[in-house]
Amino acid sequence: MSNRRKFIQNSVLGSAGILLSAKVVSASSSDTTIKKPIVVSTWNFGVQANEAAWKVLAEKGHALDAVEAGVRVPEADPKGNSVGYGGLPDREGRVTLDACIMDEKYNCGSVMCIEHIMHPISVARLVMEKTPHIVLSGEGALRFALANGFKKQNLLTPQSEKAWKEWLKTSNYSPSMNIENQSYSKENDPMPGGPDNHDTIGMLALDVNGNLSGACTTSGLAYKIHGRVGDSPIIGAGLYVDPEVGAATATGVGEEVIRIVGAHLIIELMRQGYAPEAACKEATQRIIKRNPEKSKTIQVAFLALDKNGNYGAYALQKGFTFAVKSGTEEKLINAKSIY
Repeated sequence: MSNRRKFIQNSVLGSAGILLSAKVVSASSSDTTIKKPIVVSTWNFGVQANEAAWKVLAEKGHALDAVEAGVRVPEADPKGNSVGYGGLPDREGRVTLDACIMDEKYNCGSVMCIEHIMHPISVARLVMEKTPHIVLSGEGALRFALANGFKKQNLLTPQSEKAWKEWLKTSNYSPSMNIENQSYSKENDPMPGGPDNHDTIGMLALDVNGNLSGACTTSGLAYKIHGRVGDSPIIGAGLYVDPEVGAATATGVGEEVIRIVGAHLIIELMRQGYAPEAACKEATQRIIKRNPEKSKTIQVAFLALDKNGNYGAYALQKGFTFAVKSGTEEKLINAKSIY
């Protein structure tokens, strides 16, 4: 009798193990063939950013150098209103920037609410490489940048200043969802991502030697309260890199990403066996679970790259695009969405 009981018990446990294994396998459809080098980044302006990153990767350069070079492109583009120079200001008319960077050795650096500096991503890298800290903010971040040779510049373009003064007439604060797809042309792109785009660029790269790195930079939500910081410069929320698993980044309303520690959540899901797209989808569903009604009125999107070069993305709303460049493909993809 006892032997029969043990047999039944072992059979049940064995069946459960098979089902669990099947769930993990079905969640992770990633090809195990390593595809490198490769770079992926958020939104339409990721196309030009990827081109700059690829120049590094194609010469067998390090992924960290690639992501820094890549995101510097939109940081310096006055036509974009969501990253760096030309970014829409806070409600006081001040352009404040956030950025972080991370490599395959868990080294990371971040700047928050920094003003007057064209390339906050490069300041973040210096924080990582030259200080015992991870984050510098505000006036302290600016002083550090100036002490290391960066020049103080006016980042508020006439176009952004005009938009801010128009906003002041009503002072209505409502973050854009960017739910409409935008047709894209490199030859005709007066406002990358569309005229209402106000989003982060997050970039993830895998170099020829298998090193992963990521960068994330933004001017944050337009007309925010001065001093507001979103997820973009927060390691684990807007960006995370784990050499054993992959890398992930986020864009959209940062407060919701912070609440679920989005990028780190995606890495842990991929560690459990989820493919990049499936992990990104699960992260968006966590946001919905926390606040179902609010999730219908905002945009949040995630992008992930695993250690084998497989990538995937998912968004709450339609309209999120991401760019991919490797030795075999170069394209802009409309990500899947929940709604």
